[in-house]
Amino acid sequence: MQDTLDSITDEELIFYYNNSTKSSKKSISDAINFLINEKLCKLGWSPQSPIFNDLDYKPNGKGSRWTLDFAKDTISVEVAFNHGEAVAWNLIKPVLASELNHVEKAIQTKAGVIITATKSMKKAGNLDGAAGTYEKYLRYLNPFRNILTVPLVIIGLEPPESFIINKKTKEVELL
Repeated sequence: MQDTLDSITDEELIFYYNNSTKSSKKSISDAINFLINEKLCKLGWSPQSPIFNDLDYKPNGKGSRWTLDFAKDTISVEVAFNHGEAVAWNLIKPVLASELNHVEKAIQTKAGVIITATKSMKKAGNLDGAAGTYEKYLRYLNPFRNILTVPLVIIGLEPPESFIINKKTKEVELL
């Protein structure tokens, strides 16, 4: 996992950001998500992996509440650049994928990885002001200690070294 994240270059992020056809491009979160998806899928990770087999909880489209961003073997991964209110839910999803449940499971993992932005990445990458950060995830760990029953690795992505996204113009500014 770390090798995959370390392999993402500033040049790749700039290229994907500048060539995005999204009319509402604002931050580099889509670029990071795209590159992580591309690289993990090449390594055999399953994207949008359902947690449950029960039809009531099966995904019915992209980004279902009951899916993991990626899963492989016994590891589940969440790439979390969403609203800070989703921090608790993102922490719980690997637990659901790991613990016994009354709903038939589609996957059984033994550990989870959460990839999110640090405060400095949030600023430099022009992520939404309401986006959760690595620091917020860490604050949740102690109160959730008895709920988070599986090992979790929380990775905080640092900002690019060579550029930022200008908050006003939404353009790449080289440093």
